[in-house]
Amino acid sequence: MTISEFKDELDLSEEAEETEETEEAEEKKGKRRLFDETGKRLLKEIWPLRGWILLAACICLLLIGCAIAEPELLGKLIDKLYDWTKDPAPGLARSLLPGLGILLAVYAAEGLMTYGKFYLLTNIVSRFFCAGFRIRISEKLRRLPVSFVDKTPAGDVIDRMMDDVGNMSDSIFIVVDILLSGLLQMLVIAVILFLTDWRMAIPVVLLAPLSVFLSTRMAALGEKHWDKHWDLGGKLTSLAEESFTNYPTTKAFCREEEIQKKYDALSQRHQRRGILGRFLSSIVQPVIATVNALAYIAVTVVGGWLILNRGVAIGTVVTIILFARRLSSPLERVAFGLGYVQQIKGAAKRVFKLLDTPEEEDPAGTVEGPTQGHVVFEHVDFSYDPDKPLIRDLSLEVQPGQKVAIVGPTGAGKTTIVNLLMRFYDIQGGRVLIDGQDASTLSRAENRRLFAMVLQDTWLFKGTVAENVAYGSPGVSRDEIERVCDQAYCDHFIRRLPQGYDTVISEDSTAVSSGQKQLLTIARAMLAGRPLLILDEATSNVDTRTELLIQKAMDRLMGGRTCFVIAHRLSTIVDADLILVLRDGQIVEQGTHKTLLAQKGFYYELFQSQYAI
Repeated sequence: MTISEFKDELDLSEEAEETEETEEAEEKKGKRRLFDETGKRLLKEIWPLRGWILLAACICLLLIGCAIAEPELLGKLIDKLYDWTKDPAPGLARSLLPGLGILLAVYAAEGLMTYGKFYLLTNIVSRFFCAGFRIRISEKLRRLPVSFVDKTPAGDVIDRMMDDVGNMSDSIFIVVDILLSGLLQMLVIAVILFLTDWRMAIPVVLLAPLSVFLSTRMAALGEKHWDKHWDLGGKLTSLAEESFTNYPTTKAFCREEEIQKKYDALSQRHQRRGILGRFLSSIVQPVIATVNALAYIAVTVVGGWLILNRGVAIGTVVTIILFARRLSSPLERVAFGLGYVQQIKGAAKRVFKLLDTPEEEDPAGTVEGPTQGHVVFEHVDFSYDPDKPLIRDLSLEVQPGQKVAIVGPTGAGKTTIVNLLMRFYDIQGGRVLIDGQDASTLSRAENRRLFAMVLQDTWLFKGTVAENVAYGSPGVSRDEIERVCDQAYCDHFIRRLPQGYDTVISEDSTAVSSGQKQLLTIARAMLAGRPLLILDEATSNVDTRTELLIQKAMDRLMGGRTCFVIAHRLSTIVDADLILVLRDGQIVEQGTHKTLLAQKGFYYELFQSQYAI
């Protein structure tokens, strides 16, 4: 790829911006609602925690009671002070102390209940909600087909599981603490305002719907930006994960600057969407504050007129003003909650999309009797892309115990045959039979228990050498592990490690070389002792001397097992019982090494290209 082509892929390109504009135009065709399908589903997910939420709601009601009592108590104290200014008399402090004591107790109770509510929501409800989603995603990933993993960047999945679920867990606070308590408080305060003085209550209550309407509209406008913000966050995580994983390659080809440009471009779009979303969410509170200011002015004007012309007590006016202030607080909280719900919905859409990904069908069939290893492909058709056929009408028969080699140029379909045997992908036509039983009728786990597998790319988890070798054979003894490692010609280098078989290694470990890692994975497959064996370029990372040793060990261990070997190095399969030569998804030649060379066809050309002088 040239630099110019690379720059064309930057996310700030005109094409990317035009795509966003098109998406936004499509979004405008339908109105966004606060509680659309995503919002309703969020509430449904919260429902199992209803017991804890009900407890939190009860605390909210008690807090509302405190909020109602405080202005009432303060208004009565102000009335006593005002009466004292007209008729000073001794004992003012004694008359105020009971009311002050009660007011102080109410404030203290409010503080304790507020702490208890947040502790409940944070440490019980929100934690369980968040953990539950992450467990569900983890279980979902186990049931998804390999094709999903092939097409979805690992960083994007991690971002959904960590960041998006973390943002969703905040919905507990929004629904309970902000929306529920705020709306209840608004309703109760409105009733009290009318009971105290309906004339001053009218301007306050009339302006409240305007505040709610404005906050809802602002919140809806910000949702599309939050949707894009979280989507771009997943792409950023994927790019960072990819760059870190391929760090040596990036350094070797001096691509740091290009990767940085791509990251900066994505980051700018991510930041821009976040700024727009936060602006539209945060502008709600100033708008609410402005509307509330109008309510204060109206109450002050009406209250002053009532004091002068209708003899209304100053304490009543103060009480109304204090309650109007109390009304503005839940209004602002509800406005903030409505704006924040859009952030949560944007994250929830990505999580729900993952959870709603179609799972692969898995029949419950089991293997009938002991497996002999007789494998038949009957007119098999398969393609990764429906528009690009790969394998067409493939038929072959492998007898029990045969060593079958599959060769051919890159893209011929060699690894695809392995994917079909392991049922990582399902065929689109024909049948694959194992000992006469249709593989599609077996459960995937049952099908895969028939195969031991060694791939070109080694994989070791963080653990001891012995644990890595015994990965597919839980409960096996140490003596058996050491015996198999000796047959796989890796016992000698294992014993030279600092703790021998108890040395802790991992995929990134430098204690063992890439060739030694491959030997360990081969020993792992040997130890599994399964009736069918798949070697996909298993000797690609092994030197010639070690390759010969492995071939001798494999010849001893493959007795009675059907083995499929995919190889580019034709020297490794000259003793195969059957060699299948693939080209464009078709078997163009088959036979032994000698017969294929004698035919001087495509296999002969491949062999000559590798070894002819």
